Amino acid sequence: MFSKSYTLLPQGDCPKTPGLFVDPVSFTQRGPHKGFSFDNIPNVSENDFTDASQGWLSWICNLIVIFFVYFFTFITFPVTGWFVLKTVPNYQRIVAFRLGRVGPPKGPGIVLVLPLIDQWQRVDLRTRAFNIPPSQVITLDGGELLVGADIQFRIWNPVMSVLSVQDLNASTRMTAQKAMTYLLAKRTVREIQTQRVKLGEYLVTDINEMTRPWGLEVDRVELALGSVLKAPEQSPSAPLTMPPAVPGLEDLTDPIQQLAMHFLGGIQQPQQEDCITFTDELSSAAQNVMATPRSVEELLDAVKLLLSEALVHQVGACFQFDVSSENGQHHNYFVDLSQGSGAAGAGSLCREPDVTLSMSDSDLLAMFQGVLRPFSAYTSGRLKIQGDIDTAMKLEELIKLLQK
Repeated sequence: MFSKSYTLLPQGDCPKTPGLFVDPVSFTQRGPHKGFSFDNIPNVSENDFTDASQGWLSWICNLIVIFFVYFFTFITFPVTGWFVLKTVPNYQRIVAFRLGRVGPPKGPGIVLVLPLIDQWQRVDLRTRAFNIPPSQVITLDGGELLVGADIQFRIWNPVMSVLSVQDLNASTRMTAQKAMTYLLAKRTVREIQTQRVKLGEYLVTDINEMTRPWGLEVDRVELALGSVLKAPEQSPSAPLTMPPAVPGLEDLTDPIQQLAMHFLGGIQQPQQEDCITFTDELSSAAQNVMATPRSVEELLDAVKLLLSEALVHQVGACFQFDVSSENGQHHNYFVDLSQGSGAAGAGSLCREPDVTLSMSDSDLLAMFQGVLRPFSAYTSGRLKIQGDIDTAMKLEELIKLLQK
């Protein structure tokens, strides 16, 4: 009865591999999807709308009823034309059920919907989005954190979306939340924070394996990381764990946490006492006399002793420090590790610095001495960074050398 051909909308590239919730054996076998729990429906996925369950008597009755409806619509066309002609835009399709049996989707353009015997529903093919609210996830290393997600999907088969699921948005949201929880439970906290994009791609594949029988396809999944509720357990079996969270700073966003782990994670030394090494007047080899700097100028003198071509080759960037004192005065200092053997001193650089750090003189001394964690200073606003954060991370090499 439905002999009109129908071409499915193009579906995006999706790896032909089973996901987390798909049986590899059943995935390779040909046959109907498990999402259909009833048998007497057309093979929509193969674009076959013939109804083999319809007997010859039912088929004759349908033809008689459809003939009379067409005849009634034709003779009263000036009036019924306002009710039977529907305009379908290019981003929509109409799924019509004629006497209870589904047919190919109609549109775009002007389509005919018969009165009394046709029940129809509009389906929007545009990309839509929803978000999964942050939920608690227990990771592989024993940590607990809040993770949400932003998901974009579109319908590529309007007939399957109407036949297979009643509430498409709610079903997709529940499926995506279950797949996200299952995947993140097999990862550590640090893997989740550093591999967020890759985990989103894995979720796209897993969700598509489950929602393909519904006629929809997930285009993008972007994880939204929340606060760390419980720090991961430090054990030899879990080497990829992040350091314990700072009290009062657990609800920080992902970029700040990555900054703390990479750039500021290694600067967690206890406060060192003042140490003085005396020289032997009778010794021919001079020894270093090193004391804890009491001012920014003394700190610069200590930095100048560490400058070398190897450090410049390793860092390759210049830094500008805007330092404010307790009396309200502002001073500028620079550390140039971009050329030669490096340079450090007071004033401003002749060229534009790669990174500018703004803080007080006491905080600057405390940071280079290991007393103040730069992570806490950055998140509390005592340290402000202008420029590329990845370049600022390279300053860690100089701080490590100064603390030795």
